[in-house]
Amino acid sequence: MTKPAPLRVEDIPDHPDFSRIGAAIELDLRYVGAANFAGRSLYGDLDCAWLRREAARALDAAAAWLGARHPGWRLRLLDALRPQRVQEAIWRDVAGTPMARYFAPPERGSIHSWGMAVDVTLLDANGAEVDMGSGYDEMSPASHPALHAELLASGRLTPAQVALRDRLRDAMRAGGYAGIDLEWWHFELGERERVRGELPRVD
Repeated sequence: MTKPAPLRVEDIPDHPDFSRIGAAIELDLRYVGAANFAGRSLYGDLDCAWLRREAARALDAAAAWLGARHPGWRLRLLDALRPQRVQEAIWRDVAGTPMARYFAPPERGSIHSWGMAVDVTLLDANGAEVDMGSGYDEMSPASHPALHAELLASGRLTPAQVALRDRLRDAMRAGGYAGIDLEWWHFELGERERVRGELPRVD
């Protein structure tokens, strides 16, 4: 099967397969400003508040599940569509460093670049971002869901922090998303190789 041709991020607003992030989601794209691992804006003037329609619907479903079970709680979206050109710029920063394990190399591509991945956290009923035990883009073992048992045993994470991570994971699973081992905030929709092989990447 021939891979579909990439799309330009500038053309996404007019593309029928993409949807702007819904009003039910608190939008706080950290790569627009300097509150990220790089300490600078990575998106500049690019409009990246988009997902593929199926991913946007799944995110809305996760938000609805969360609000129904925990009234007043909301999802805060930290990253969504990440164009390939940005992924390449990030890779130039992290290649050869310990941070590289947290980013897909450009030749493989981040699922963010297909509009099928999100980075999210939780807002409580007062609208405050909750304490997840490590910060967004904190590239350390403290951010690894796969290490929760070890982190609890060492006292690095509290039961309350792990319970909040579990709440986020449960909400995202209810929408159809799956998490990963290294980042509590990152979730993807669909099998990676199918996404990379059958859907157009955004450059």
